[in-house]
Amino acid sequence: MSTEQPSTTDQTPESAHHLEQQRRDNREAVRALGFDPYGQRTDALVSIAAARALHSDAADEAFAAASKEDRADPAFADPRATARIAGRVVLARDNGKLVWLNLRDHSGDVQVAASQRDCDERGFKVAKSTDLADVLVVQGRVMKTRTGEITIWAEHVEPAAKCLVPPPAKHEGLQDVELRYRQRYIDFWANPEARRVLDLRARVIQRVRRILDERGFVEVETPVLQVLAGGAAARPFRTHMNALDLPLFMRIAPELYLKRLLVGGMPRVYELSRNFRNEGLDRNHNPEFTMLEAYEAFGDVESMMDLTETLVREAAMVATLAAQDEAAKAGGAAPDEDALPRDLRLPFGEHIVDYAPAFLRVRYADLFEKTLGFPMTDHARARQEAASRRIKTRNEQGVELDAWLVVNALFEDAAEPTLDPTRPTFITHYPAAISPLTRASRQDPAVADRADLFIGGIELAPHYTELNDPDVQEARFREQLAGLDEEESTFRTFDEDFVRALKVGMPPAGGMGLGIDRLMMLVANQPSIRDVLAFPLMRPL
Repeated sequence: MSTEQPSTTDQTPESAHHLEQQRRDNREAVRALGFDPYGQRTDALVSIAAARALHSDAADEAFAAASKEDRADPAFADPRATARIAGRVVLARDNGKLVWLNLRDHSGDVQVAASQRDCDERGFKVAKSTDLADVLVVQGRVMKTRTGEITIWAEHVEPAAKCLVPPPAKHEGLQDVELRYRQRYIDFWANPEARRVLDLRARVIQRVRRILDERGFVEVETPVLQVLAGGAAARPFRTHMNALDLPLFMRIAPELYLKRLLVGGMPRVYELSRNFRNEGLDRNHNPEFTMLEAYEAFGDVESMMDLTETLVREAAMVATLAAQDEAAKAGGAAPDEDALPRDLRLPFGEHIVDYAPAFLRVRYADLFEKTLGFPMTDHARARQEAASRRIKTRNEQGVELDAWLVVNALFEDAAEPTLDPTRPTFITHYPAAISPLTRASRQDPAVADRADLFIGGIELAPHYTELNDPDVQEARFREQLAGLDEEESTFRTFDEDFVRALKVGMPPAGGMGLGIDRLMMLVANQPSIRDVLAFPLMRPL
């Protein structure tokens, strides 16, 4: 049995073929023992963490106190607990009559010892024929070695899945970032941190759903394939339905369908939707992504900001509890299940974000003037400043962009970066001219009841008091379409049915959209969106 294998990135085709053949030979040796090298149904399995928890120092002492004659007696009751586990081999050492293995599952690692004396004959031979990254089922007593390491002293070993591909080099893991994303099935077992992020993601989404359900929101599903691409300003993916000979678009946002449900009488709805946008790829963007969108009849931008603040803080709490669990596994103090953590400071890159205090709220106009030294309504000055910063003020045809588009580009370039990355902050009261789906403020029609949440330099969630006047909405749609170039006009069309729905009557409402992938980047301290996706999109080799 080989105890170490070279990294998959260092193998020549000849060496890779040789190593794979060696593993195939070991697979045949297992078959010769009467085992299926790809296993079978196995009942009564426990996780490795649960098996480790079965260990008892008192049981070890009682076993050690028994004489050899007592242990040899068939009536002797071994006080040590028995566990049956399954895991992937991440370390192997063959000492002749004793084989040491380290097994890993979703809950952690444990050492396994298979001795020729105590393990059944066939099981011992399986252990001898095991390669790194094989999946095994092991049953044995839970005890501690003289060095103090919890160990499963195997009574039986059998195969569950043969690995024919040599794994990454021992101790190095899968280091090539590109290879990690392409071979996530290796990354998840070779790098426990990668799997921890996915586990945390599942726990966060579970908590988000629970909070919304408890508040009377109903989870719904809206079409992914749509005749019109709407609900956001983004370039869609196109497809075609053969049965109806119909061009379709992949959803860029579920917004307009969720609002139709408000028209239909549902007071609170949400969807954890997969959206698709045919745009750039960077550390904050993936062509398909997960978004939480929620709408509340008779709510507004303020009620939705309150909801988002609760959801984000709860996500931070879940991450804090998960970190305490990990610390407990590593030998730290076990978390108090009845006490919620008060310290909600989590690292994100070089910053420590504090989620406990009330999130800051800053008006768009105030932040603009504080940063740039002149009001956002001074459009001539805004054009001059944009030009000095090499921000586009004209489109590709040389026509001047709308003044408010220039103001917003300037705001994104100069004002947004001044936000404190350690304090979650809502920017509120955006200009109405750049918020076509948002209701104008009753106090000042020039600004919209819209807010965006920023944390750690990431734009996380927009919030709106939704526009529900059908005539105003129709006019806004037509204004948008009038400014489109030829390419954009081929997929952005007037959504007549949505305007018809508003004519039926949509109650006043608040809406929000929370980027789940970006939220996970923050609470899991991951620098790239790819690190929080199970299978990020990769360019073909």
